[in-house]
Amino acid sequence: MFTSNELNSCIRVDKISMRHPGVVILTGPSSCGKGEVAAALCRVMSIAPSDHLSMGEILRSSFQNAKSDTSYAELLAERYQISAASNIFQCVDTTEDLSRKVKNYLPQLEIYFHRVGMDTFTSQLEWLEFCTMNGLLVPNRWTQNFIAAHIEHAPGLRNRAFILDGYPRTVSAAKHLLEFLERLNIPVIKVLHLSISRQEMIQRAKHRGRADDDEASLLSRFQFYIENVQPSVDYLKMELGSDAIVLIDAHQPVYVERNAQKVLALKESIANVVSSALRGLGVPRVILKDVLAASLAVVDTHRSETLNS
Repeated sequence: MFTSNELNSCIRVDKISMRHPGVVILTGPSSCGKGEVAAALCRVMSIAPSDHLSMGEILRSSFQNAKSDTSYAELLAERYQISAASNIFQCVDTTEDLSRKVKNYLPQLEIYFHRVGMDTFTSQLEWLEFCTMNGLLVPNRWTQNFIAAHIEHAPGLRNRAFILDGYPRTVSAAKHLLEFLERLNIPVIKVLHLSISRQEMIQRAKHRGRADDDEASLLSRFQFYIENVQPSVDYLKMELGSDAIVLIDAHQPVYVERNAQKVLALKESIANVVSSALRGLGVPRVILKDVLAASLAVVDTHRSETLNS
């Protein structure tokens, strides 16, 4: 006869999978670790990395696919009125503010695209590419439509679980997203809302070393989160029900002794947050240790291969 402890030791669960297709929405303020958590969830839940949809990657793939995939370019042009033939100064998105913004970047645009005359014709897709590659915001209508076009152009997503990272960011975007998902019969599995303090966000961003991470920009981003992202989560809660929203503390640090000093153990800290996310998705505690250990082993192997390559 085996005891219960012996039975537990005979079973190892390295990966799990979602019971039904649908989308897991991952949201939170800048620098809260959405990308790291999403990557870990993909490893643990047997979700292909290509099914981790981040806003930045969708914008990059949108202008790249429009260049290389005729059917995708036609979808953008016909259904969403975004194309290489449409002038940003004379299209459905044209406003005085947008035209002024584009013209303010004319020297950089002409250097980037190696052509002159962009003060009279800059295509919508050229402006999208320039904004994406330089960290500038694109019109809100585009953001909503690129999300829709990406999912619509990859019909296989309707038959499996995927992660939507960093979207929606406003109430209007949340409303548009739910209407679009309902039309395609894609359920929302859970909304994982990662939470960190303003001070922690600033501290993390400083370690990234990005040029646009000055304190004024960071404070502006956090204020945007308070005024726009949090209300979008409240809207999702109202429409989907409280059970669909999981609030997760994204600051769960683990410290280890090293050279008589306490230092942050990054992968273990991320594992704590991933553990909270998995519990929110309904994973029993009894198998969390196994799946997280397997995930961390994959990270260690990848790092070792990278260092040795």
